[in-house]
Amino acid sequence: MEPRFESVAAVRQDLADVNYLADEGIAGVVYLADRLQKPVLVEGPAGTGKTQLAKSVAEITGARLIRLQCYEGLDESKALYEWNYKKQLLRIQAERNTDGTWDDIEDDIFSDDFLLTRPLLEAIRAEEPVVLLIDEVDRVEVETEALLLEILSDYQVSIPELGTVAARQIPLVFLTSNNTRELSEALKRRCLFLHIDYPDLEREKEIVLAKVPDVTESLADQVARIVRSIRQLELKKSPSVSETLDWARTLVLLGVEQVDEAQATETINILLKYQTDIAKAIKEFGGDGQAWMKGGPTPSSQKR
Repeated sequence: MEPRFESVAAVRQDLADVNYLADEGIAGVVYLADRLQKPVLVEGPAGTGKTQLAKSVAEITGARLIRLQCYEGLDESKALYEWNYKKQLLRIQAERNTDGTWDDIEDDIFSDDFLLTRPLLEAIRAEEPVVLLIDEVDRVEVETEALLLEILSDYQVSIPELGTVAARQIPLVFLTSNNTRELSEALKRRCLFLHIDYPDLEREKEIVLAKVPDVTESLADQVARIVRSIRQLELKKSPSVSETLDWARTLVLLGVEQVDEAQATETINILLKYQTDIAKAIKEFGGDGQAWMKGGPTPSSQKR
Protein backbone atom coordinates (compact mmCIF):
# COMPACT_ATOMS: atom_id res chain seq x y z
CA MET A 1 0.00 0.00 0.00
CA GLU A 2 1.42 3.37 -1.03
CA PRO A 3 2.21 5.83 1.81
CA ARG A 4 -0.35 8.58 2.17
CA PHE A 5 2.13 11.30 3.16
CA GLU A 6 5.55 12.29 1.88
CA SER A 7 6.82 13.90 5.09
CA VAL A 8 5.85 15.33 8.46
CA ALA A 9 5.92 18.81 6.93
CA ALA A 10 3.49 17.66 4.23
CA VAL A 11 1.08 16.35 6.86
CA ARG A 12 1.21 19.65 8.71
CA GLN A 13 0.62 21.65 5.54
CA ASP A 14 -2.21 19.41 4.36
CA LEU A 15 -3.95 19.74 7.72
CA ALA A 16 -3.48 23.50 7.66
CA ASP A 17 -5.14 23.57 4.23
CA VAL A 18 -8.34 22.21 5.84
CA ASN A 19 -7.99 24.61 8.81
CA TYR A 20 -6.63 22.08 11.30
CA LEU A 21 -3.58 23.78 12.80
CA ALA A 22 -1.33 20.93 13.91
CA ASP A 23 2.02 21.28 15.63
CA GLU A 24 5.05 19.11 14.81
CA GLY A 25 4.08 16.53 17.41
CA ILE A 26 0.60 15.93 15.98
CA ALA A 27 1.81 15.89 12.38
CA GLY A 28 4.65 13.53 13.29
CA VAL A 29 2.35 10.96 14.90
CA VAL A 30 -0.05 11.03 11.93
CA TYR A 31 2.91 10.49 9.57
CA LEU A 32 4.22 7.56 11.61
CA ALA A 33 0.77 6.00 11.92
CA ASP A 34 0.62 5.85 8.13
CA ARG A 35 4.15 4.53 7.64
CA LEU A 36 4.06 2.02 10.51
CA GLN A 37 0.41 1.06 9.89
CA LYS A 38 -0.40 1.47 13.56
CA PRO A 39 -3.47 2.98 15.26
CA VAL A 40 -3.21 6.26 17.16
CA LEU A 41 -4.56 6.64 20.69
CA VAL A 42 -5.35 10.34 21.18
CA GLU A 43 -5.87 11.48 24.76
CA GLY A 44 -6.60 14.90 26.20
CA PRO A 45 -9.32 17.14 27.64
CA ALA A 46 -12.69 17.22 25.94
CA GLY A 47 -12.99 19.67 23.07
CA THR A 48 -9.31 20.00 22.18
CA GLY A 49 -9.61 18.67 18.62
CA LYS A 50 -9.12 14.91 19.02
CA THR A 51 -12.15 13.89 16.98
CA GLN A 52 -11.56 16.71 14.50
CA LEU A 53 -8.06 15.37 13.85
CA ALA A 54 -9.49 12.10 12.51
CA LYS A 55 -12.06 13.98 10.44
CA SER A 56 -9.40 16.27 9.00
CA VAL A 57 -7.09 13.35 8.13
CA ALA A 58 -9.99 11.71 6.30
CA GLU A 59 -10.57 14.94 4.40
CA ILE A 60 -6.97 15.46 3.31
CA THR A 61 -6.54 11.83 2.24
CA GLY A 62 -9.89 11.59 0.46
CA ALA A 63 -10.77 8.60 2.64
CA ARG A 64 -14.19 7.59 3.90
CA LEU A 65 -14.65 8.31 7.60
CA ILE A 66 -16.22 5.44 9.55
CA ARG A 67 -17.06 6.36 13.14
CA LEU A 68 -17.77 4.11 16.10
CA GLN A 69 -19.16 6.23 18.93
CA CYS A 70 -18.40 4.39 22.16
CA TYR A 71 -20.71 4.31 25.16
CA GLU A 72 -21.30 2.22 28.24
CA GLY A 73 -22.94 -1.06 27.23
CA LEU A 74 -21.54 -1.11 23.68
CA ASP A 75 -21.25 -4.73 22.58
CA GLU A 76 -20.23 -6.85 19.61
CA SER A 77 -23.60 -6.56 17.88
CA LYS A 78 -23.32 -2.76 17.73
CA ALA A 79 -19.57 -2.46 17.19
CA LEU A 80 -18.65 -5.42 14.98
CA TYR A 81 -21.49 -7.37 13.39
CA GLU A 82 -24.71 -9.27 13.99
CA TRP A 83 -26.84 -11.67 12.02
CA ASN A 84 -30.14 -10.59 10.51
CA TYR A 85 -32.25 -13.01 12.53
CA LYS A 86 -35.59 -11.98 11.00
CA LYS A 87 -34.29 -12.57 7.49
CA GLN A 88 -32.75 -15.89 8.56
CA LEU A 89 -36.07 -17.01 10.04
CA LEU A 90 -37.93 -16.13 6.85
CA ARG A 91 -35.43 -18.16 4.81
CA ILE A 92 -35.81 -21.17 7.13
CA GLN A 93 -39.61 -20.99 6.85
CA ALA A 94 -39.38 -20.70 3.07
CA GLU A 95 -37.17 -23.80 2.89
CA ARG A 96 -39.29 -25.87 5.28
CA ASN A 97 -41.23 -27.67 2.53
CA THR A 98 -38.30 -28.27 0.22
CA ASP A 99 -35.97 -31.22 -0.06
CA GLY A 100 -32.95 -29.25 1.23
CA THR A 101 -31.05 -30.48 4.29
CA TRP A 102 -30.32 -28.47 7.39
CA ASP A 103 -26.67 -28.24 6.35
CA ASP A 104 -27.73 -26.59 3.11
CA ILE A 105 -29.94 -24.13 4.95
CA GLU A 106 -27.24 -23.39 7.54
CA ASP A 107 -24.65 -22.63 4.85
CA ASP A 108 -27.15 -20.28 3.26
CA ILE A 109 -28.33 -18.32 6.31
CA PHE A 110 -24.80 -17.81 7.61
CA SER A 111 -23.58 -16.06 4.49
CA ASP A 112 -22.88 -12.45 3.59
CA ASP A 113 -26.49 -11.93 2.54
CA PHE A 114 -27.58 -12.24 6.17
CA LEU A 115 -24.70 -10.35 7.80
CA LEU A 116 -25.28 -6.88 9.23
CA THR A 117 -21.94 -5.08 9.35
CA ARG A 118 -21.20 -2.54 12.06
CA PRO A 119 -18.43 0.11 12.00
CA LEU A 120 -15.46 -2.13 12.89
CA LEU A 121 -16.25 -4.83 10.34
CA GLU A 122 -17.28 -2.23 7.77
CA ALA A 123 -13.86 -0.58 8.04
CA ILE A 124 -12.09 -3.92 7.63
CA ARG A 125 -14.14 -4.97 4.59
CA ALA A 126 -14.03 -1.64 2.79
CA GLU A 127 -12.15 -1.67 -0.50
CA GLU A 128 -11.69 2.10 -0.66
CA PRO A 129 -9.38 4.06 1.70
CA VAL A 130 -10.86 4.43 5.18
CA VAL A 131 -10.20 6.41 8.34
CA LEU A 132 -11.70 4.55 11.31
CA LEU A 133 -12.57 6.77 14.28
CA ILE A 134 -13.23 4.94 17.56
CA ASP A 135 -14.48 7.87 19.58
CA GLU A 136 -14.36 8.07 23.40
CA VAL A 137 -13.03 4.53 23.83
CA ASP A 138 -12.67 5.15 27.57
CA ARG A 139 -16.47 4.98 27.89
CA VAL A 140 -16.67 1.25 27.17
CA GLU A 141 -16.10 -1.51 29.71
CA VAL A 142 -12.74 -3.25 29.90
CA GLU A 143 -14.28 -6.41 28.46
CA THR A 144 -15.39 -4.56 25.34
CA GLU A 145 -11.81 -3.51 24.64
CA ALA A 146 -11.11 -7.16 23.75
CA LEU A 147 -13.19 -6.64 20.60
CA LEU A 148 -10.62 -4.13 19.41
CA LEU A 149 -7.42 -6.06 20.03
CA GLU A 150 -7.52 -8.35 17.00
CA ILE A 151 -8.45 -5.49 14.71
CA LEU A 152 -5.74 -3.19 16.05
CA SER A 153 -3.08 -5.92 15.92
CA ASP A 154 -3.71 -7.68 12.63
CA TYR A 155 -6.46 -5.67 10.92
CA GLN A 156 -8.69 -8.72 10.79
CA VAL A 157 -11.88 -10.02 12.42
CA SER A 158 -12.79 -13.60 13.34
CA ILE A 159 -16.41 -14.55 12.70
CA PRO A 160 -17.15 -18.13 13.86
CA GLU A 161 -19.58 -18.89 11.03
CA LEU A 162 -17.43 -17.36 8.28
CA GLY A 163 -13.84 -17.62 9.51
CA THR A 164 -11.28 -14.83 9.50
CA VAL A 165 -12.05 -11.68 7.54
CA ALA A 166 -8.80 -9.89 6.70
CA ALA A 167 -8.59 -6.21 5.79
CA ARG A 168 -8.72 -5.41 2.08
CA GLN A 169 -6.85 -2.19 2.85
CA ILE A 170 -5.19 -0.93 6.02
CA PRO A 171 -7.33 1.83 7.51
CA LEU A 172 -5.90 4.74 9.43
CA VAL A 173 -7.31 4.23 12.93
CA PHE A 174 -7.78 6.92 15.58
CA LEU A 175 -8.99 6.09 19.08
CA THR A 176 -9.91 9.09 21.22
CA SER A 177 -10.08 9.17 25.01
CA ASN A 178 -10.97 11.86 27.54
CA ASN A 179 -9.07 9.76 30.10
CA THR A 180 -12.12 9.14 32.28
CA ARG A 181 -10.68 5.71 33.08
CA GLU A 182 -7.39 3.94 32.56
CA LEU A 183 -7.24 1.93 29.35
CA SER A 184 -5.75 -1.55 29.34
CA GLU A 185 -2.06 -2.09 28.71
CA ALA A 186 -2.93 -4.48 25.87
CA LEU A 187 -4.82 -1.73 24.04
CA LYS A 188 -2.16 0.92 24.64
CA ARG A 189 0.62 -1.41 23.48
CA ARG A 190 -0.94 -1.67 20.04
CA CYS A 191 -1.14 2.08 19.48
CA LEU A 192 0.98 5.14 18.96
CA PHE A 193 0.22 7.64 21.72
CA LEU A 194 -0.68 11.30 21.20
CA HIS A 195 -1.72 13.78 23.86
CA ILE A 196 -3.57 16.89 22.68
CA ASP A 197 -3.85 19.58 25.33
CA TYR A 198 -5.32 23.06 25.23
CA PRO A 199 -3.38 25.15 22.69
CA ASP A 200 -1.07 27.92 23.73
CA LEU A 201 -2.11 31.54 23.34
CA GLU A 202 -0.80 32.15 19.83
CA ARG A 203 -2.05 28.85 18.43
CA GLU A 204 -5.55 29.36 19.84
CA LYS A 205 -5.61 32.81 18.26
CA GLU A 206 -4.64 31.24 14.92
CA ILE A 207 -7.41 28.65 15.31
CA VAL A 208 -9.97 31.39 15.93
CA LEU A 209 -8.77 33.31 12.87
CA ALA A 210 -8.94 30.16 10.73
CA LYS A 211 -12.33 28.91 11.93
CA VAL A 212 -14.43 32.03 12.58
CA PRO A 213 -15.51 34.03 9.51
CA ASP A 214 -15.21 37.81 9.74
CA VAL A 215 -13.34 37.81 13.06
CA THR A 216 -10.69 40.51 13.30
CA GLU A 217 -7.17 39.82 14.48
CA SER A 218 -7.75 42.10 17.46
CA LEU A 219 -10.89 40.27 18.56
CA ALA A 220 -9.25 36.86 18.04
CA ASP A 221 -6.38 37.98 20.26
CA GLN A 222 -8.77 39.20 22.98
CA VAL A 223 -10.75 35.95 22.87
CA ALA A 224 -7.63 33.80 23.14
CA ARG A 225 -6.27 35.85 26.06
CA ILE A 226 -9.53 35.85 28.01
CA VAL A 227 -10.06 32.11 27.52
CA ARG A 228 -6.49 31.43 28.63
CA SER A 229 -7.12 33.47 31.76
CA ILE A 230 -10.36 31.62 32.52
CA ARG A 231 -8.65 28.22 32.13
CA GLN A 232 -6.27 29.14 34.94
CA LEU A 233 -9.15 29.40 37.42
CA GLU A 234 -10.30 26.53 39.66
CA LEU A 235 -13.18 25.30 37.46
CA LYS A 236 -15.30 22.17 37.24
CA LYS A 237 -14.80 22.25 33.46
CA SER A 238 -12.47 24.53 31.57
CA PRO A 239 -13.70 25.92 28.24
CA SER A 240 -12.80 23.73 25.27
CA VAL A 241 -11.47 24.97 21.95
CA SER A 242 -14.87 24.36 20.39
CA GLU A 243 -16.43 26.60 23.06
CA THR A 244 -13.79 29.23 22.36
CA LEU A 245 -14.89 29.19 18.72
CA ASP A 246 -18.57 29.40 19.72
CA TRP A 247 -17.81 32.42 21.88
CA ALA A 248 -15.84 34.12 19.11
CA ARG A 249 -18.72 33.53 16.67
CA THR A 250 -21.15 34.96 19.23
CA LEU A 251 -19.08 38.13 19.66
CA VAL A 252 -18.84 38.56 15.88
CA LEU A 253 -22.63 38.17 15.53
CA LEU A 254 -23.16 40.78 18.25
CA GLY A 255 -20.83 43.18 16.49
CA VAL A 256 -18.35 43.29 19.39
CA GLU A 257 -14.94 44.66 18.51
CA GLN A 258 -13.55 45.33 21.99
CA VAL A 259 -14.51 42.94 24.79
CA ASP A 260 -15.28 44.71 28.06
CA GLU A 261 -16.47 43.43 31.42
CA ALA A 262 -20.17 43.79 30.59
CA GLN A 263 -19.92 41.96 27.26
CA ALA A 264 -17.83 39.17 28.76
CA THR A 265 -20.31 38.75 31.61
CA GLU A 266 -23.36 38.71 29.29
CA THR A 267 -21.90 36.01 27.03
CA ILE A 268 -19.94 33.89 29.53
CA ASN A 269 -22.56 31.11 29.38
CA ILE A 270 -21.25 30.30 25.88
CA LEU A 271 -17.87 29.39 27.40
CA LEU A 272 -18.85 27.87 30.75
CA LYS A 273 -21.65 25.43 31.56
CA TYR A 274 -21.62 25.30 35.37
CA GLN A 275 -23.05 28.11 37.49
CA THR A 276 -20.18 27.91 39.99
CA ASP A 277 -17.68 28.33 37.13
CA ILE A 278 -19.66 31.25 35.71
CA ALA A 279 -19.67 32.97 39.12
CA LYS A 280 -15.89 32.59 39.43
CA ALA A 281 -15.32 33.98 35.95
CA ILE A 282 -17.61 36.97 36.53
CA LYS A 283 -15.75 37.73 39.74
CA GLU A 284 -12.52 37.55 37.75
CA PHE A 285 -13.85 40.02 35.18
CA GLY A 286 -14.31 42.57 37.94
CA GLY A 287 -10.84 42.00 39.42
CA ASP A 288 -8.31 44.76 39.94
CA GLY A 289 -6.34 45.69 36.87
CA GLN A 290 -8.39 43.41 34.61
CA ALA A 291 -5.52 40.98 34.25
CA TRP A 292 -7.92 38.63 32.47
CA MET A 293 -7.55 40.80 29.34
CA LYS A 294 -3.82 40.06 29.30
CA GLY A 295 -4.16 36.30 29.45
CA GLY A 296 -3.43 35.79 33.15
CA PRO A 297 -5.63 35.79 36.25
CA THR A 298 -5.33 38.16 39.16
CA PRO A 299 -3.15 36.82 42.00
CA SER A 300 -6.15 36.10 44.26
CA SER A 301 -7.71 33.66 41.79
CA GLN A 302 -4.74 31.66 40.56
CA LYS A 303 -4.84 27.90 40.92
CA ARG A 304 -3.16 26.61 44.03
